[in-house]
Amino acid sequence: MPGNVNEIEPDERVVEIAIERLREFRDHPFKVKADQQMLQLMESISQYGILSPLIVRPIPDGVYEIISGHRRKYAAQQLGYRKLPVIIRVLKDEDAVISMVDSNLQRELIRPSEKAFAYKMKYEAIRKKGRRAECGQTDHIFPRGRTIEIMGEESGESPKQMQRYLKISELTPELLEMLDDKVIAFNPAYEAAFLKEEEQRMLIQAMDYAQSSPSISQMQRMKTLSRQGKLTQDTMQSILSEVKKGEISRVIFKNEQLYQYFPKDYSSERMKREILEMLRQRIDLEHQNDSKEDR
Repeated sequence: MPGNVNEIEPDERVVEIAIERLREFRDHPFKVKADQQMLQLMESISQYGILSPLIVRPIPDGVYEIISGHRRKYAAQQLGYRKLPVIIRVLKDEDAVISMVDSNLQRELIRPSEKAFAYKMKYEAIRKKGRRAECGQTDHIFPRGRTIEIMGEESGESPKQMQRYLKISELTPELLEMLDDKVIAFNPAYEAAFLKEEEQRMLIQAMDYAQSSPSISQMQRMKTLSRQGKLTQDTMQSILSEVKKGEISRVIFKNEQLYQYFPKDYSSERMKREILEMLRQRIDLEHQNDSKEDR
């Protein structure tokens, strides 16, 4: 298998396979979205075709599982493609997971939640390979206790950061979405992952009540209270309502107030960005008017 998943080996060849015979990777952690980057990819494929073949592996029932190329498949499908160029590789389950993760981590824009689940899948795959090695079932031996270090060396992450990502995967879907939307910062989100699932749901309610996202120190206090069995909804609300260092005053809006003017699917962070942009445009307009009056 090549060092770079997308590299073509000398003995490999590109073949065309019907789209209906291609399957998404099971539990694929990377989201395929119809965003601006997808529109750019579609425009590129429309002009030049698919320059890099997809990497797939054969699975039962005469179909193929995509290792690399989920976005290319989606874009081509939207453009009416019926067949796609692919390279077929025979891979064991663990090797397929590792290849899938490594190929997708080369993308420029990766959400924290995607990285978290991708690293978790790779971690579990490497551990399974190591257990098989101990039973003499494979030549690839990964020393015990070094899985995180190996992953860090391959991805350029420190072992500590790798551990944080693995822990982040324990957040509820709602908190993961807040992390992706930058409503909550990475390090406080890591601390929040130590809370029980019910406490994480309470945290979301407390954030909405206080109209504030937690700092690292606030989350560390909540984590300590959780371990002591003393963390309550009221305690969370009280902690989040504190004025953080550097804050002099705050203007608070409830989400229900803002949803009178924004679509219901907007996150708090998106509404905040749009409000700030409108204020910036208003200031620019006032400056333009002042300039006209001065002439």
